Amino acid sequence: MISYHNRQITHDEIDHIFKDLFPSHGMTARPSQIELSHKMLEAMLHNKIALSDAGTGIGKTYAYLVAGVSFSRALNREGVPFHPILVSTSSIALQTAVKEEYIPFLSSVLMENKLIQAPIRAVIRKGKSHYVCDERLLRRLRQVDLERKNPQAAHALLSLRDHLDTDQVPNLSQYDRNRVCVPPVCDCRRDSCRYLCYMDACSSDRYLFQICNHNLLLADAIHRGSGHKPILPDTCALVVDEAHKLPETARQMFGITLASKDIRTLIRTLRAERYLLASESLAEMAAALLDLMSMPPDDDRPFSDYVRHMIGPARTLATIQKQIGGVLTPTTRKELDRVSSTIHLLLEERADLVFYTAMDDDGSTLLCASISDLTSQLHATLWSQNQPILLTSGTLAIGKDFCRFKEEAGLTGNPRVEESVSPSPFDYRKNCLLYFPAMPPRHHEADYFDKLTEEIRTLLIAVHGHALVLFTSYAAMSAVKDRLKHQPLPFPLFTMGRNTPHTMAQFKASPGSALFATGAAWEGFDFPGDCVSLLVIPRLPFQYPDALQEKKRAAYPDLRAFIRAVAVPEMQIRLKQGFGRAIRLETDTCAIAVLDERAAKGSRYFNDVCSALPEMPVTNSIYAVERFIRQIKNEDYFREVA
Repeated sequence: MISYHNRQITHDEIDHIFKDLFPSHGMTARPSQIELSHKMLEAMLHNKIALSDAGTGIGKTYAYLVAGVSFSRALNREGVPFHPILVSTSSIALQTAVKEEYIPFLSSVLMENKLIQAPIRAVIRKGKSHYVCDERLLRRLRQVDLERKNPQAAHALLSLRDHLDTDQVPNLSQYDRNRVCVPPVCDCRRDSCRYLCYMDACSSDRYLFQICNHNLLLADAIHRGSGHKPILPDTCALVVDEAHKLPETARQMFGITLASKDIRTLIRTLRAERYLLASESLAEMAAALLDLMSMPPDDDRPFSDYVRHMIGPARTLATIQKQIGGVLTPTTRKELDRVSSTIHLLLEERADLVFYTAMDDDGSTLLCASISDLTSQLHATLWSQNQPILLTSGTLAIGKDFCRFKEEAGLTGNPRVEESVSPSPFDYRKNCLLYFPAMPPRHHEADYFDKLTEEIRTLLIAVHGHALVLFTSYAAMSAVKDRLKHQPLPFPLFTMGRNTPHTMAQFKASPGSALFATGAAWEGFDFPGDCVSLLVIPRLPFQYPDALQEKKRAAYPDLRAFIRAVAVPEMQIRLKQGFGRAIRLETDTCAIAVLDERAAKGSRYFNDVCSALPEMPVTNSIYAVERFIRQIKNEDYFREVA
């Protein structure tokens, strides 16, 4: 237990960093950020599980990093042996930013002011498959004919002699990656093994912060819960950033998943090993399935649509296993068996599993089968660990209500849980306008898409482009896009399809343009500045009634209770995520248009929409939207679409 005097020193240190040191380096002292950091520190000091809903712009990353450094220093003053702090995030971008931007800045400030004597170090941890096995690399280099290999791929393979992390080597083929990565059971016992040396260094006390993704965090928790050797070192505290994605990650970790890249990799592997007939047969039979999976999951597409396209690939995989399974290399045989068993399991109707679709890292569809009881698994593996845990995100709560997240994460009734909401410091009442049409398009009417297209086009012209239209399905997006072909817009229109990064780059490089998007765009991309000054949401983002939703519904006495307890809160969280795409900076200004008739003033979800979003002026006049944009934008904004 840390003494009262030591705790006070630690809190004073946080005030000194935020109120004196950071401002001297150009950072504004934000009372809400300072308060959040104090709350996080208190949770660490008292071994709590803290749920922190932190609004956009509050600076939650520095809040938990400063709290973590101060907590570690407090433990050191008490003579407690050193243990690092684990930071888990969902995105690679945030992991990289924490390691290469946030921590170096914090370290330099503390070093300059003599609060620490040595730089703060951090390391990004990954699974074995991301690292090179020297023994397997040498074996691969002896096997391959570099003269006949693609020059870029050959150079990538050779460069692995100087790079341990395969993610740092561009142009490395998936086939080569699979053959040189560290295997699940690593037992070479070579003193010179770079991977083992790196793991030893990672486990040393040189790194205060260990950074990983949610998958590795849960894999480590599963190892610990089952009595196996931990993947990550013991830590003094755990920080889960982007925590709203933890339940979905856990659902996938405690089940099975099939990605399109799994099948494509197997096809390429069979071809590379000269089993051309097997490769071509699988490619032909899986073509329709891969075509569906290459797109993000669509709310209008049931899981059964994917299942009926698995029958052919399942038969082909069984034939390949029977005919050539015994002569394949061990690595290829393992790939074949895994893909085959996964597809056959997805074809089964097992009562103990829930089948559903999710978004893959590259924006495509991930097919999932998960255990029904997720909460008990999370409790057994993660929440039972005896360490303070901070879970933070901008979408953990609706208002001040964390019930939905706690239920999903298995934290309902947990006595260690503490909650806090830190509102965004942004002036939404000045910089935003919320628009509901006086006569919204009616979804059940035959001319719905005609009227929806007309409403969207009117908004786009009123705001002079600079727009993001977030659809909940590809069918709706295509319907509106097709109708706009007959009513050309005076600025470029982009539609997010399979090549998402390319489309995003085009959109951002074309000031004044409009982007139609769905799927990952609801939370996976940022559009700061004038790039998005109009956000249009044609339909409220309710979850499609798939098997996962049906499983949730079974726990409630009737449909009305389920809608109020589950469907509406999940919609509100998704709506908050979509809203956050437009307002990223304190100076951002934006009109938000919600066109769903169920959200209109006086309709059943009007209050739910308003309570999910920050407080801002509301209008049902398109002229008020146009006037708002005219008042808050400078002349350059309008010249971009001239």
